[in-house]
Amino acid sequence: MTTHAPFTDTPDTTPETLDSELLAKPSVGRSTLRRLADAWPRRATIRTDMAAVADPGGYDPELLDYPLELLPFAEHPLFLAASDEQRRQVNTMAWISYNERVIAAEEFVANPTFTKLAHGVFPGVDRYEVKEVVQQSHVDEVWHTYMHMAAMQRTREARRLAAEPDYGQPVTNRRLYALTDEYGERWQKDLLYLLWTAVGEISINGFLDLLARGKGIQPMHTLIARLHARDEAAHGPVLAELMREIFPKLNAEQRDFWVRMMPDAITAFGAEDWELWPRLLEFSGIRHAEEIIEDTRKLPGNELMMNDFSTVHRMVRELGIEHQVDYDFAAVRAQG
Repeated sequence: MTTHAPFTDTPDTTPETLDSELLAKPSVGRSTLRRLADAWPRRATIRTDMAAVADPGGYDPELLDYPLELLPFAEHPLFLAASDEQRRQVNTMAWISYNERVIAAEEFVANPTFTKLAHGVFPGVDRYEVKEVVQQSHVDEVWHTYMHMAAMQRTREARRLAAEPDYGQPVTNRRLYALTDEYGERWQKDLLYLLWTAVGEISINGFLDLLARGKGIQPMHTLIARLHARDEAAHGPVLAELMREIFPKLNAEQRDFWVRMMPDAITAFGAEDWELWPRLLEFSGIRHAEEIIEDTRKLPGNELMMNDFSTVHRMVRELGIEHQVDYDFAAVRAQG
């Protein structure tokens, strides 16, 4: 049963270029949603790349699992003083925790939001072509969880991991849960999930590219990130268009809430997870873990794991709220 109670008033395109090409347009619009829906059988990785996911090729034990440049403490002398085995274990667990972060964002944030979108919780999503691309995106997200789950299992088997720490919920989700606990109204909680999903889906390719372009790591790991990014190149325009449909139909209080929470969603999505890193270091037997993390965290620009939110900036401009959102997109990107 649908309800709106909480809220009131084509030529072929390669997947790699789809996101930037469509989002660069002044408006995605109904014709683009139709185009995205029609292209899904040809471009969705669940339709085109299942064999590559099932058999991604060999595993080279000499290659790293995670790019060294993404370990914020990689050059810290106390980390370098650890044994090769300890540092390798941290690297492997960093790869696994990266996948856990992606899965947690999909399973606990994006998927519940797509369900809300499909069931009419938000205004402006009643057209068939909107519901169609929402359901297609939902299928993609479940498939992505499977891809990352399978990739982690292959790593565990190849590295013979007998035990791992509790990775817990990633920082992105923890910050969302803290805000949903703080705000008691159902519409506030729903809007927070929608905001986190919109920011995540529109900017996740920047996060996936951290692995997709990684050098000196397992080819399987870059493959999984590239395939996931290919699907997300379509999801970004879908969420951008959905927000152009939904945002104007929110009432003034809801729009103000959305604008006020936007910086929290952006920083949560790009945040470095400082609760996770000491857990991995300590589990691997590396001494002075807290000191390593304290020293690293003091370095300028280290609060964000990624800082390119240009696609979110474009969405904000298209919604006409650029000067209301208290976030300096240019300054944050310049810090990188």
